[in-house]
Amino acid sequence: MTEISNVARLSEPLKFAYWVPNVSGGLVVSTIEQRTGWDFDYNKKLARIAENSGFEYALTQTRYAASYGADKQHEATSFSLALLAATERLKVIAAVHPGMWHPGVLAKYIITADHISNGRAAVNIVSGWLKNEFTNFGLDWLEHDERYVRTEEFIKILRGLWTEQEFSQAGKYYNITDFTLQPAPVDVPGRAHPEIFFGGNSTAAQATAGRVADWYFSNGKDLDGFKENIAGVVSSAGESRREAGRGGTLPALTAPRFGLNGFVIARDSEKEARDTLREIVAKAHKPAVQGFRDAVQEAGASTQDGKGMWADSSFEDLIQYNDGFKTQLIGTPEQIAERIVEYKKIGVNLMLTCYLHFQEEVAAFGQDILPIVRELEADLARKHGAELDLSNTPAANAEVAA
Repeated sequence: MTEISNVARLSEPLKFAYWVPNVSGGLVVSTIEQRTGWDFDYNKKLARIAENSGFEYALTQTRYAASYGADKQHEATSFSLALLAATERLKVIAAVHPGMWHPGVLAKYIITADHISNGRAAVNIVSGWLKNEFTNFGLDWLEHDERYVRTEEFIKILRGLWTEQEFSQAGKYYNITDFTLQPAPVDVPGRAHPEIFFGGNSTAAQATAGRVADWYFSNGKDLDGFKENIAGVVSSAGESRREAGRGGTLPALTAPRFGLNGFVIARDSEKEARDTLREIVAKAHKPAVQGFRDAVQEAGASTQDGKGMWADSSFEDLIQYNDGFKTQLIGTPEQIAERIVEYKKIGVNLMLTCYLHFQEEVAAFGQDILPIVRELEADLARKHGAELDLSNTPAANAEVAA
């Protein structure tokens, strides 16, 4: 049995998100059938299915150059805004690259999206790994750890502009002088400002997340692998978060929460689920996967300690380009629910999921897997002297709205 981590929040129900398929080709690079569309009409229907199936978040992918089996892609922030306008409760996280955006411009954009959606806008800050996207645009390409220096400045500016008037920050990459953005973000109870998600597996990424992020996202990991990531983030938190990196002038930061990617294959039997995984692998688009592997493993090797994203990913892992198979959400609904709760025990707060057939399988997840997760969470909490508080879940909010 998995031991309960000291960062596990047993009384808080797990949150669930899904990857927005705003790029063509689905979420695995394989010729297996994927009944998933990248167009807006498909995604609008999917978002409504998701918010009615117990999902709290959606994460829109950011790509500029056609790559890795996706020859078409929609821009993340505009697509996210459209999904926010098409839904009522779903929070949509737009992935953005420092270096592609100025933090002040993004801060203003997200405030507008926040008002249009009544406080449901969020961002995922992605430091960047695809060199050609930057260099072919004529933008500076920074070495690995330096990208995280820039990212940390970027996040501090977002938070400062969202929470202060006449905000100033002098840094290596950005200089803001006495700037006020009006209106401010929507005042949402329990939220200091639009949530800032941040991802990366490297030591530099974990340290940055520990200091400045609200949420730390990771590629797929097994239990032991994600324990290591959580420990790396926690070790860099503490006093630096209370100071918020600016001498205590910004609001105190709560400890980061943890999100983990996982590819879900739920079938009537474990054999059927495993057979589906084998078919995905057997039908992999080998040239695309190998090209991606060459690019990302060079990026991972560029870190000082060789612990970057995808540094230890096999060819089979990379068929799902965020290592989703490693999380092993594969089997019957009962097996998947049990696996998810094992991750909760080590400190996971949110599962970021993806599928072969998004609309059907997101609905099935909400119907077949989520109720089992809630039962297991309630049992786990009671065994440790707590009660699971479901008052702020999407289901509870939907009942209030009705």
